[in-house]
Amino acid sequence: MLLTFDTATPLVSAALYDDGRVVAERSAQAPMKHGEQLAPLIEGVLTDAGALRIDVTAIGVGVGPGPFTGLRVGLVTARTLALALEIPVYGVCSLDVLAVEAADTGVVPGQFVVATDARRKEVYLAAYDESGVRLSGPVVAKPAEVATELPVVGEGAVLYPEAFGRAAGPTQPSAGWLARVVAEERAELLDPEPLYLRRPDAQAPGVPKAVS
Repeated sequence: MLLTFDTATPLVSAALYDDGRVVAERSAQAPMKHGEQLAPLIEGVLTDAGALRIDVTAIGVGVGPGPFTGLRVGLVTARTLALALEIPVYGVCSLDVLAVEAADTGVVPGQFVVATDARRKEVYLAAYDESGVRLSGPVVAKPAEVATELPVVGEGAVLYPEAFGRAAGPTQPSAGWLARVVAEERAELLDPEPLYLRRPDAQAPGVPKAVS
């Protein structure tokens, strides 16, 4: 039984995958409250499936790119559960999850890009072929610098229509699709380490400059 969750965007989601299908999935959206949402979602999908934590045999977690705080919640939870249960944990680029869902549901006819909100009026972006295999990226950039006429999956197309005129769903990664990606190895499986692409907003102060 595979437990998956993603906290790379304002949408926090969790899912259970067993016997070749998603057996339970829940999500919640409350920006900046990832820590309060994730644990109840995990317990909820276990309850929905009539399962216990000890039934989980592997964990999959979205590694971003995304804001520091949200990613930290998901990754710390994944590593802690994996250590306690003595099971493996697999990380997946959250943009890859969106790409696989878009390709498999037929919302994109050919090559496309995935763009998600990176704050600071920037996006995280990667390019994919028609089957959802990543061709380049991910990068963080101003929308105008990576504007394209290709279909654009993800919230970036909703936030910046002037740069991404061909919006295509979905907009945020789903734990259910993350489970499919891990189970079917549809994308590179990574260590559970955060994919930030840039330094976090909150940083420890540097060494004070000497006063001359």
